[in-house]
Amino acid sequence: MKQASKRLWLFVGLVCLFLSQVPVSGAEDRHTYDSEGIYELAQHATLYVRVYRADGTIKDVGTGFMIDKEGKALTAYHVVEGAERISVVMNDGTVVEPVTVTAENKEQDIAVLKLPASGSPSQAGYRYLNLRSGKTKHGERIFALGYPMKETKIITEGIVSSPRAPINGRDRILITAQVASGMSGGPVLDKNGDVVGVISGSLRTMNNIHLVVDMDAVRSVIKQHHSRRGSDEK
Repeated sequence: MKQASKRLWLFVGLVCLFLSQVPVSGAEDRHTYDSEGIYELAQHATLYVRVYRADGTIKDVGTGFMIDKEGKALTAYHVVEGAERISVVMNDGTVVEPVTVTAENKEQDIAVLKLPASGSPSQAGYRYLNLRSGKTKHGERIFALGYPMKETKIITEGIVSSPRAPINGRDRILITAQVASGMSGGPVLDKNGDVVGVISGSLRTMNNIHLVVDMDAVRSVIKQHHSRRGSDEK
């Protein structure tokens, strides 16, 4: 009887030990990446955006990124403002056009792009990045990707200085990851590889603090894209 009782308590103890090692939240199961891993994850979905005038000369360049396999992408509004024609260069050097703007918000500095399905490098569709649902936090580690030089993509690393700062009447995420001209419209990702915002610019009153459009603003413009698409299909 005593041996049976000992075995029972031993079994209960082992079960408790096992359960103590199991994460209580599914979020803890998610893989985390360093900067090398983030670059490998995001490089195929990040785009070099070229904007042309009516005479065919380049008006502006910037960055964008895919958000679904069918050809939907995001960039900063100021990158594509006044464009007569837009093309993008994929990670492998493939030029995709025509690219159209399907929704935009000048105040929030967000534009939704549509790439042709025929431009996808594979039958499975475009490689894309997931959009994060939760808010960022002070001190959270983040990564920024973009094209500060012609068709040369870089990654920088930093933290969230502020998850919500009112800038000229608009809320912005403030980050310390270095941002240079040409990176506007690029993705800012968390350690899990999810997009937390879109690069918009830099804060002129503070050195090395840069502005990111948060996901609430991004989703409001994406919703506008879906509304337009629904109207066009009626």
